[in-house]
Amino acid sequence: MRKLFLVVAGLAALGLSPARAASVIAAEVAAPAKAGDFVTAGKILAQYRAQHGTDAPYIEADSWLGRGQLAAKNYKAALENAAEVRELCLKQLAKRKLDVEPSLPLALGASIEVTGQALAAQGQLDQAVGFLRAELAKYRATSIGMRIEKNINLLSLEGKPAPPLEVTQGIAGPHPRPLSAHTGHPVLLFFWAHWCSDCKQEIAIVQKIQAAHKDLEVIAPTQHYGYIGGGEDAPLALETPYIARIFAQYYSGLGKVETPLSEANFLRYGVSTTPTMVLLNAAGNVTVYHPGLMTFEELTAALRR
Repeated sequence: MRKLFLVVAGLAALGLSPARAASVIAAEVAAPAKAGDFVTAGKILAQYRAQHGTDAPYIEADSWLGRGQLAAKNYKAALENAAEVRELCLKQLAKRKLDVEPSLPLALGASIEVTGQALAAQGQLDQAVGFLRAELAKYRATSIGMRIEKNINLLSLEGKPAPPLEVTQGIAGPHPRPLSAHTGHPVLLFFWAHWCSDCKQEIAIVQKIQAAHKDLEVIAPTQHYGYIGGGEDAPLALETPYIARIFAQYYSGLGKVETPLSEANFLRYGVSTTPTMVLLNAAGNVTVYHPGLMTFEELTAALRR
């Protein structure tokens, strides 16, 4: 009840920054929405709206209802919420750009994601992919472009030839080669980021898979993020050797794997989540596209398939 009181009392009065206020109201709504308690989530939203209107933090918090309904397989309700959130976002975008703060991109990205996944879950895969591709055409150059691309890949990439990798630069190991050079072997693309703790957690699993499947070839693509340890801004001349040091410190157990360094690869594969694991068969077709951690058992089952 105290958390609810803080929301109702007015987050601005607490001296919170806009970003912090947004994260608070979003968290307040997300918790019951994830648990399927949509009545409580709706009450919190209504009380916030009465004080603050449909500002960007409200819209972000509202999007959690759609995400919760999707998880609960209430697809009609999920689609209705996604449409509402998207309409509110478009009203905001009539007077501002998308990426001036984080709440609106998170909300719009969620509404697009929920719409695509809810349509696909109801057997409307073509409509889902068509919708996502249309949204990608609008927002490719924004912060939600990779998120939309990820959802397209989740619905359509498996069973298709793997998109080519840009291989002009690597940060460790042998110089990266085109994916076509790996034909004849199963390949695991292990997309990672220098700041990513989950990626480091995945290393031991990838090593175990390498030991169990000697014919598997691992490629570890990464990219620049514009900063180094502690969030300090860094030009490429500083960030590139920093990435190489992180790889040497944490990833050297993977052996002499290729490590393409390219933002284009992350865009092409829609890698808005790290790690992202992509498994290719010996013919170069995608058999698994999985944003997030994978267990040894999941990877083993995928390789057997």
